[in-house]
Amino acid sequence: MTADTAPRTGSVPTAGSAPEIDPRAMRVVWLLLIAAFVAILNETTMSIALPDLRTDLGVPPELGQWLTSAFMLTMAVVIPTTGFLLQRLTTRQAFILAMSLFTAGTAIAMIAPGFEVLLGGRVVQAAGTAITMPLLMTTVMTVVPAHARGRIMGRVGIVISLAPAIGPTLAGVLLDVASWRWIFGVVLPIAIVALIIGAKLMTNLGETSKAPLDVLSVILSALAFGGLVYGLSQIGGAHGGGSGMSEGAAIGMIAGSVVVLALFVWRQISLQKKDDALLDLRVFNARNFTLAIVVMGILSLAMFGTFTALPVYMQEVLQLSGTEAGLVVLPGAIAMGLLGPVIGRIYDAKGVAILLIPGTALVAIVMGFYATLTDSTSVWALVIAQITMSIGMAMSFTPLFSASLGSLRPHLYSHGSAVLNTLQQVAGAAGVAVLITTMTSVSASREAAGVAELAAGAAGARAAFLFSAIVAVVAVVAAVFVRKPADSPEGFHGGH
Repeated sequence: MTADTAPRTGSVPTAGSAPEIDPRAMRVVWLLLIAAFVAILNETTMSIALPDLRTDLGVPPELGQWLTSAFMLTMAVVIPTTGFLLQRLTTRQAFILAMSLFTAGTAIAMIAPGFEVLLGGRVVQAAGTAITMPLLMTTVMTVVPAHARGRIMGRVGIVISLAPAIGPTLAGVLLDVASWRWIFGVVLPIAIVALIIGAKLMTNLGETSKAPLDVLSVILSALAFGGLVYGLSQIGGAHGGGSGMSEGAAIGMIAGSVVVLALFVWRQISLQKKDDALLDLRVFNARNFTLAIVVMGILSLAMFGTFTALPVYMQEVLQLSGTEAGLVVLPGAIAMGLLGPVIGRIYDAKGVAILLIPGTALVAIVMGFYATLTDSTSVWALVIAQITMSIGMAMSFTPLFSASLGSLRPHLYSHGSAVLNTLQQVAGAAGVAVLITTMTSVSASREAAGVAELAAGAAGARAAFLFSAIVAVVAVVAAVFVRKPADSPEGFHGGH
C-alpha cells in the first residue's frame, strides 16, 4: 500500500499544526464509538445463555460456544478485507453498511427457529461489527494528534473491554425475566436508532479510491483462521462426548490450517511487493508493533475465554442464576469504564511501562486464582477477582492500542489495524474454544471416574483457567519490552 491509499481523513490535524482535534472528525469518532459499543456488546452475551440453549434448543455447551466463537471468527475473516472496503466506500457508506449488517443479523437471531439460523444471525452481526472496529481505529489514528491519542484510545479501550464485560450481565438479567431471544430483542431497537442517527449525522472524511481485493487471500485467510479455531474446539469436544470429529481428525485440521496460514503469509509477501497485499505484513518490521500485538493476543485469549467459561462455572457448579452470574462481573465492568479515560491520560503523560507491566501482572494473578476454584468458592471472592482483572485489562488495552499502531507509518495504519483486530478476534475465539472444551473434557472424565458432578465441574474449571494463567505469564514478560512510540524511534522504520 502506498501513501495515497492510506485511510481517508480530509484535513488531518497534527500535533505540530493543530493541537486540538477537528470537531467534525471528533463527531465521526463519537458516532463510531457508540456503534462499536453496541456491536461489541454482543460478542459475549450468548456465553451466559448456554445452559438455556441446552434446555430450549438441545444445544450442548461445546456446540453452543460457537455462537461466540463464530462471531469472533467471522470478524477475523472479514476484518482483513476492510482495508479494501474503507478505500472503496465513503465513511458514511461504510458506517451504513456495517450497522445495516449488524441490525439485520440481530433481527435474524431474535426470530431464529433453531440453532442453525441463530448461528447464521450471529455471523451476519459479526460481519457488521468487523467493519466498524477498523473504521473506528484508523479514524482515531489519522485525525487525533499523537500527543492526545492515549486519551481517545482510552475511550476505544472502553468499547473493546467494557462492552464484552457488560454482555453477560445484561444477558443474565434478561434470561431471568424473559427468554434468550430478548438478548437480541433489547439490542435491536438500539441498533436501529444508531443506524438512523449515524446515517443522518455521519460525515465523509475524504474521497474514495480504487483498491485491489485479492480473492485468493480472502479464501486462504478464512480457511486458515476458521480451521484453527474449529480444530481447537473439536479436540475438547471429542473428549467431552460431543458429536464432533475425533481427536486425530481435529489435530489434522489444525495442522492443515497451519499450512494454509503459511500459504496466506507467502501470498501476502508476494503481493506487497506490488502494494496489492490484503494484509501488508511489513507492519511486523516494527518490533514495537509486533510485541504489542503479541501481548494483545494473549490478553484477548484470556479475556474472552474467561467471559465465556466463568459464567458456565458459576451457573453449573456454584448453581447461581443467570442474573447472579451476570452481576458478579458488573462491578469490574463499571471499574473498567471509569478507568478508561484516566488511563488514557496517564499513557499520554507517562508512557507504557507504568500501566502495561502491572496491568498484565494483575491479569496473570487473577488467572492463577481462577485455577484454584472449587465447588464452594465464595461469590465475593469472584467479584473481587473480576474487579482486579478488569483493572488489569483497562491498564493494558489503552497502551497496547496506542503503542502498536503509533509505531507504524501513517500509510500502514489500516493494515496495522486490520492485523491487530484480526489477531484479537482469532485469539479470543481460540480462548473460548480452548477453555470451554477443556472444561467440558475434564469434567466429563472426572464424572466418568466417579467424582461428584459439582466437584467434577470445578475440576474442569481449574484445568481451563490453569491454561489461561500460564499464557498470561508470557504476556507479563513480553510487556516489559513494549515502549511508547516516542521512546522507540526504531519502530517507525517498519513502514519501509
